[in-house]
Amino acid sequence: MKDQKKAYFFAGLAVFFWSTVATAFKLTLKELDQYQMLFVASVSSAAVLFIVLSVQKKIKLIKQFGRNDWMLSAFLGLLNPFAYYLVLFKAYDLLRAQEAQTLNYFWAIILVLLSIPILGQKISLKSFLAVLISFSGVYVISTQGRVLSFEFTDAAGVLLALGSAFIWALYWIYNSKDSADDSVRLFINFIFGSFYISLTMLLFSDFGTMNLYGIAGGTYIGFFEMGLTFFFWSKAMKLSETTAKISNLIFLSPFLSLVFINFILGEAILPSTIAGLVLIISGIVLQRKLNKSTLRLSDGN
Repeated sequence: MKDQKKAYFFAGLAVFFWSTVATAFKLTLKELDQYQMLFVASVSSAAVLFIVLSVQKKIKLIKQFGRNDWMLSAFLGLLNPFAYYLVLFKAYDLLRAQEAQTLNYFWAIILVLLSIPILGQKISLKSFLAVLISFSGVYVISTQGRVLSFEFTDAAGVLLALGSAFIWALYWIYNSKDSADDSVRLFINFIFGSFYISLTMLLFSDFGTMNLYGIAGGTYIGFFEMGLTFFFWSKAMKLSETTAKISNLIFLSPFLSLVFINFILGEAILPSTIAGLVLIISGIVLQRKLNKSTLRLSDGN
C-alpha cells in the first residue's frame, strides 16, 4: 500500500543518518584504528540485521541458499563491508572529512564506466560529458581549488577515497545480478565480512585496546551506516508512489553532511569542496537522465 507521507518520513530518516556518518567516522577514528572500527561496525551491523530479519520472519529464507549463493556472499562480503570500508576508513584517516565523503560520491560515475566492460552497456557522447563534469569536481576537491597547480593535498588519501568508490561501484554491479532477498543477502554478506575482519584483526590490530567511546562510535556506524538505514530507504522506496519522488533526496545527504562536519568536527568548509560537490552531483544527475539504468543506487560515504 502506497503512502507518500510515510515514504518521505523513512527517506528523511535514511538521508539524516547517512549525513551523520562522515562525522562519526572521524570521531571514531580518534579512538580506534581502521581495523577495530570496521570490526565493531561490521559485527554490530550483522547483529541488528539479524534482529530485523527475525522481526520480518525472513530468517527461514537463509535455508534456501544453495552453494552458489554462499559463494556469492563470500565474494560480496569481501567487497562490502570488508574491502570497501577498510579503504574508506583509511581515506578518512588521511583526508578532511569533507574531502573524503565528497570524493566517495564519485562511485555513481565509476558505476557507469564499469558497466561498459562488465555488463556490456554502451556509453554515449553525452554520458561521457557527464563523466567529465563529475571528474572535474574530483579534481577541484583534490587540489582544494588550485586547479592550475596540479598538486594534490594528499595524493594517497585521494586515491584511497576513489578506490573505495571503485569497490562500492563494483559491489553494486555484481549485487544487481542477484535475485535473492536484499536484506537476507546483506546479512549473510556481513557475516562473511565480520569473519574476514576478525582474521585481519589478529594479524594487524588488537582486540584488547578498544575503548568504550570507540565501541560506541563503531556501533553507531554499524547501525546507521551499514544496517538500519538500508531498511529505512528500502521501506521508503516501497511506500513511495514513484521512485522518482524520493530517489533524488539522496543528494541532500552530502550537503547536510557538510553542516555536521562544520559544527561538530569544526572543519571550515572550503569553497572548493562545495564547488567540487556540485560538479560531481551535476554529472551524476545528468548521467541518470541520459541513461535509464536498471542498476539500483544506494549511498556512498
